[in-house]
Amino acid sequence: MSKVRIDFTNSIGKIKPMHAVNNGPARENAVRRDNFKTFKELKIPYSRNHDAGLSEDYGGGHVVDVHNIFTDFSRDVDDEEAYDFALTDEYTRVITAAGAEVFYRLGTSIEHWKKKYGSIMPADFGKWAKICEHIIRHYTEGWASGYHYNIAYWEIWNEPDLDSDNCTDKRCWSGTRQEFLEFYTVVAKYLKNKFPDLKIGGPASAGNENFMREFLRHISQKHVQLDFFSWHIYSTDPSEMMMKAERVKTYLDEFGYSDAESILNEWNYIEDWEGKKFLDSIKVIKGMKGAAFAAAVMCAGQHCPVLDMLMYYDARNDKEYNGLYSSDTLEPIKGYYSFKMFSELYQIGEQTLSESDDKEIYVVSAANSEKQAALICYYTMNEDAGEKMVQVEMPEAVGFECYLLDASTNCEKVELLHDNQIVMHPNTVVLLKKS
Repeated sequence: MSKVRIDFTNSIGKIKPMHAVNNGPARENAVRRDNFKTFKELKIPYSRNHDAGLSEDYGGGHVVDVHNIFTDFSRDVDDEEAYDFALTDEYTRVITAAGAEVFYRLGTSIEHWKKKYGSIMPADFGKWAKICEHIIRHYTEGWASGYHYNIAYWEIWNEPDLDSDNCTDKRCWSGTRQEFLEFYTVVAKYLKNKFPDLKIGGPASAGNENFMREFLRHISQKHVQLDFFSWHIYSTDPSEMMMKAERVKTYLDEFGYSDAESILNEWNYIEDWEGKKFLDSIKVIKGMKGAAFAAAVMCAGQHCPVLDMLMYYDARNDKEYNGLYSSDTLEPIKGYYSFKMFSELYQIGEQTLSESDDKEIYVVSAANSEKQAALICYYTMNEDAGEKMVQVEMPEAVGFECYLLDASTNCEKVELLHDNQIVMHPNTVVLLKKS
C-alpha cells in the first residue's frame, strides 16, 4: 500500500506558479472557435508569448517577434511609424483580459524552414536593444499610443544553444555562441539601465549545460545583472527535470547569481524528437497519460526549492504539443483539467506539508483560513502497471470532496475516498478539497 501524509496545519511556503504556460487563448468572442472563456477559468498566472508568430490564431508573421514589429531595420528607432504593433496589441489585450500576465519574449520564434527571417543575428546589437526599449515602453509606459500593462518579465532571445556553431541550418540564432554572448551582454545591460524595476533575463537555453555555464561565466565577467535565468527540458521523467533544476541552481550559485529566479519555461512529455517515439509522444500529450505527467511535473516542481516557475509548452491552439485543447475545436482535453486542479491550490495560496512514500505517487497540498485542498497524482511509464491503494494520512479527513481525472472522467465529483484510502489507477489525478 502506498502512503501519502498531509498536514494542513503545517504551512511551508507559497504555492508557486507551476501552471504558467506558453501562449494564450485564440481570441475573444470569436465566431467559429473560441477558448477564451475556458482559458480564463484556468486562472493561468503567466503566459509566455514565444512562438506566437507561428500561429494564425494570433496573427501569424505579424505578431510579437521583434522583426515582425519593427519590420525594416534600416528605419529610425524613434519613429513611431516604423513599428507595427497592431496584432501584438490585440494578442496582449486578449491574454491580459483572460487573467494572465504576459511574459514577453524579445526575439524570434523558432524557424524550421530553409530561409530564415527572424533568427538572423542583428547587424547592430545596440540598435536592436533600442528597438526593444521602444517595445517595452509601448506596453508599459504608453509610448506610441500604447499601454500601461504590468509586464514584469522581459526575456532576451530563445534557445541560442539549440544548434551547434558548425550547424549549417540554425533555427534560433544564426551567429556563433560567442557572438550571442556579446549580443546578450549589450542588450541586457542597455535594457536594465533603462528599466531598473523590470525583470530582464534569459536566455531561454535549450538545455545545453556547457552553454549554460559559458553564458553565466561570460555575463558575470561583464557584470551583467540577471534577474531570471530561463531554460528548457523535455522528458518523460519528472525527477530528471528536477535534478536538472538542481544543477542549474549550482551554476547560478557558482557564478554569483544566487538571487536570480530559475524559470523552466518550456517543458512537456517527449520520448524522442524523431521517428515513431516522437509521434507516440504527441499522442501521449493529447491523452490521459500526458495529463497525469503534467500534474506530476507541477507537483514535483512545487516541492523543488530551487525552481521558481514552470511554463508548459504549449497552449498555442494549433500546436502538436498542446495537451490542454483540441486543435480542431478548441474544446478542453485531458491536460486542461490537470492545470485546473493545480490552479485550485494556487488560488488557496499557502503550501502545507505533504509527502509520499511512493515515487509514482505525487502529492501537493494547500490551505488557508477557509479552504483546504490536496492534489494526488499516480503517474507511471510502466505499461503493465496496476492500480494502487493509497492510504491518505491527514488529520480531520472528514468532509472532503473528491474529484477525479481519468480516462472517462473530467475532474468530476466522485465517491472515491473511503476510510482514508483511495484506489488509484495508473495515470490518474485526484483533487481532495474542503471549504
